[in-house]
Amino acid sequence: MKQYNVTGMSCAACQSRVEKAVQGLAGVTSCSVSLLTHSMGVEGDVPPEAVIAAVKKAGYGASVKGQHQQGSQVLSAESTGLKDTETPALLRRLVFSLVFLLPLMYLSMGGVMWGWPLPDVIRNNPMTVGLLELLLTTAVVVINQKFFISGTKGVLHLSPNMDTLVSLGSAASYGYSVYLLLDMSSRLTEGETDAAHHILHGLYFESAAMILTLITLGKLLEARAKGKTTNALKSLMELSPQTATLIRHGQEVTVPVAEVRAGDMFAVRPGGMIPVDGVVKEGQSAVDESALTGESIPVEKMPGDSISAATLNQSGYLICEATRVGEDTTLSGIIRMVSDAAATKAPIAKVADKVSGIFVPIVIGIALVAFASWLVIGETVGYALARGISVLVISCPCALGLATPVAIMVGSGVGAKNGILFKTAAALEETGRAEIVVLDKTGTVTEGKPRVTDILATRDGEEEKLMTLAFSLEAMSEHPLSKAISAWGREASLKTLPVSKFCAIPGKGLEGVINGQTFCGGNASFVQTRGSIPFKLLKAADRWSREGKTPLFFAADGDILGCVAVADTLKEDSTVSVQEMKELGLHVIMLTGDNYATAQAIAVQAGVDEVVAEVLPDGKEAVIRQLQTHGKVIMVGDGINDAPALTRANVGMAIGAGTNVAMDAADAVLVHSRLSDVTAAIRLGRATLRNIHQNLFWAFIYNVIGIPLAAGLFIPFWGWELNPMLGAAAMSLSSFCVVSNALRLNLTRIRYSKAYRRKKKWKGHLLSSPQNITTNHESEELIMKKIMKIEGMMCPRCESHVKKALEAVEGVASATADHTTDTAEVILSAPVEDAILKAAVEADGYTVLDIQ
Repeated sequence: MKQYNVTGMSCAACQSRVEKAVQGLAGVTSCSVSLLTHSMGVEGDVPPEAVIAAVKKAGYGASVKGQHQQGSQVLSAESTGLKDTETPALLRRLVFSLVFLLPLMYLSMGGVMWGWPLPDVIRNNPMTVGLLELLLTTAVVVINQKFFISGTKGVLHLSPNMDTLVSLGSAASYGYSVYLLLDMSSRLTEGETDAAHHILHGLYFESAAMILTLITLGKLLEARAKGKTTNALKSLMELSPQTATLIRHGQEVTVPVAEVRAGDMFAVRPGGMIPVDGVVKEGQSAVDESALTGESIPVEKMPGDSISAATLNQSGYLICEATRVGEDTTLSGIIRMVSDAAATKAPIAKVADKVSGIFVPIVIGIALVAFASWLVIGETVGYALARGISVLVISCPCALGLATPVAIMVGSGVGAKNGILFKTAAALEETGRAEIVVLDKTGTVTEGKPRVTDILATRDGEEEKLMTLAFSLEAMSEHPLSKAISAWGREASLKTLPVSKFCAIPGKGLEGVINGQTFCGGNASFVQTRGSIPFKLLKAADRWSREGKTPLFFAADGDILGCVAVADTLKEDSTVSVQEMKELGLHVIMLTGDNYATAQAIAVQAGVDEVVAEVLPDGKEAVIRQLQTHGKVIMVGDGINDAPALTRANVGMAIGAGTNVAMDAADAVLVHSRLSDVTAAIRLGRATLRNIHQNLFWAFIYNVIGIPLAAGLFIPFWGWELNPMLGAAAMSLSSFCVVSNALRLNLTRIRYSKAYRRKKKWKGHLLSSPQNITTNHESEELIMKKIMKIEGMMCPRCESHVKKALEAVEGVASATADHTTDTAEVILSAPVEDAILKAAVEADGYTVLDIQ
């Protein structure tokens, strides 16, 4: 998406006009304009020159974002269009307007209508009073000429805007007053002094000036509030240091951060800000990353660990190598992502956009009808004109145009402060509408790094011997399971023994010679070829398998030493997070390519509603498609294999520690890699969506009630009449109220577990494919049948022995034996390895020939 700055927009009608102008260009696939940030995002194969020309033809200005900052590599408020240049200019206009408005109001209202003190030379000469009012009003008009320039341009380009309404209302008051002033002059010439004084009371100069001043005040309040919506991003930009301390030829040299290049070595002292992304080469320290992640606890950094720009080095002296600089840093990526999200448009904004596009012409039409109607009824021109002006100045297309983007901007900022980055406005909105959450297992629900969970030695007291030999052998391999045992060995401070004749046998295990003995480790089928595995180890291994763990057996010269269980364990917050998702009314499904037994074990621990196992990447995408028939789907994943599903889901969320492919395919990135951030994102989405609904309701209801009131529709019934100045005041506050309401999102407690709950009962399971395993957390059942061929059964008594031996095995629901056919039928309620069934039968003196 190419980003542009757009100038000259004053309301939602302007925004709609610019969008239509650019979308009409050949090659443009999509265009979204943000009135909030005065920016535009354009997708498609179209040169920037053509886009800029189209915007200028529509009556506005445009430039490519950052084109004036080519020499700087660091994102700033200026380059991202977030710097508030509007508020200072509006404040100056307001101050100068008040300098002339206050004496005008004293003269026209206080002196003429309420009898406040005035010099006799002025009080006794109505023409002098009228001319002073004209001069003071003209000064206010000149100060606020931008309304008239913008409004006239809108009319000339056949796209009237809010400034058109303001300028029409003010110009009508001003023009009518000038006409009355000329009439007063002629009456005074004819000696009709009383008539001249009567005309003086009918002048509307103060209305013209007050309308312009009040609208300027409203614009100022709106601009200040809009500026606060981007405070989260601007505070991040301010955190980025302007200088870096490079190490060149052994000396420390301070240079502007823009001069740092990838590969440069730089130093960071305690209390210093880290200037660019890099890797620690020397030293260790605690680094405060709260500015980027919202995590208050400092993170320990050692050689080899990565560091990010705008984070604070708290304690130690670090020497680091720059890896990503300028606009490639994590900080710049966050700023750019949130800025891009603000430039996109949420689907909910489409209704307001359609209304805004035709709003101003309709209001002008209503004002003309109101003016004509009151004249027909018999009212004076002044009275009818007041009704028409009131309609013009009370109408507010700005509130409609701002209702959605201000909430999106604040919501995106809150997410960024909490390590939740939404790429588009639509992603934030869809997150709030989600009903189903699909979680990838490895790296999302689980840590994604296998760890040693259980150790069982064949002989008591030999656990250290077992693990020393296992550590020595596994340290020679790069297999993930081997790394788990190696990590355990390093943590336990075990020493490795020399290994010779090392050999890795794919799919089975490892083998090598240690202290003259042939040592092997691997799965049961591999180790059984080297020696007979004791029944207690097989039984333990079976139990571990059903818990989702991988048992590894170890033997030395045929002597079975023991068994070690390795598993990818649940993340600390997975169970609580899944429970919170359920309390939010979400249906939670775990989707994995792992085997049924492992998937079921993890599903039970995590507490998900459903689990789909042994699914290929394209199968994951098909599952998401099937689930979308039941509601909006969030897919959370971290791997390359999750990319198709992340793209297919209504909202794809990538774990921050995941692959670049997953993060590119996702609509949102969870920086912390915590599952609890999913629930936080959903609460934020719901809060933002509710805020948008409130804003839209206020914007629509304000105009629905305000316009008829201004037109005088309620006068015949209740006598409700609206002065044009009160209409201008109401209009000036309407946009301010919408923006202020959006700012309340900064107070949202997205990590409060009782917030934004929904009661929704899901009936049964949403998926019914053969791959689906349903988990009942009170009693899990996985029915399977096996037929065993057994030799040695001679009578019913033998059948009874075999039956008892088999039913004593954990995971066997029932067993029946038949000596006439030499078979036994085993019904399993959980997976049980054949080796365990075989060992149980042969322990009673029978021989197992085959298991099917």
